[in-house]
Amino acid sequence: MQSMTRLALTAPIAALLLAGLAACDNSEPVLIVDSVERVQLEQHENFRDFGDYVVHFNALPTSELSAEVARGYGITRSKNRAMLNVAILKKEEGSTGRPVTGAVSARATNLTGQLKTVSMREIVEQGGAAIYYIGETQVANGETLIYDIDVTPINENSRFSATFKKQFYAD
Repeated sequence: MQSMTRLALTAPIAALLLAGLAACDNSEPVLIVDSVERVQLEQHENFRDFGDYVVHFNALPTSELSAEVARGYGITRSKNRAMLNVAILKKEEGSTGRPVTGAVSARATNLTGQLKTVSMREIVEQGGAAIYYIGETQVANGETLIYDIDVTPINENSRFSATFKKQFYAD
């Protein structure tokens, strides 16, 4: 019964990631770090293309999760908590990509430079059909977090990095 419950919860978490990916609102600029020396301002994106891999990411208040999904994944629902969701896809011709595991780390900094800890954990669903990494942190009303994400897909030596920012409202 527990495996059926986990399977039933897969769709809502994956849907939240995909909804965030589809909701690319071009009104909010995002900082993308290409190297230590160069930072460029780009329009809002929820993914980065790294050649053979695409890394998708999204952050949202945990209050947007249903009580059932939050309980199933051990997530604390609150308007003052943010959840980061990261997925790694290996490009495969004729498909949207194959989910792969890897090492994922993240940190968040607010606009005053305060570092927020984001401990990422891996979620593998449906025998590997969905693989993603989630982490939570506290947020204040109106706080903007700048997320720095580092990803190394399994069996790869290259590390991929992306930076984006998101503002949270606790009203």
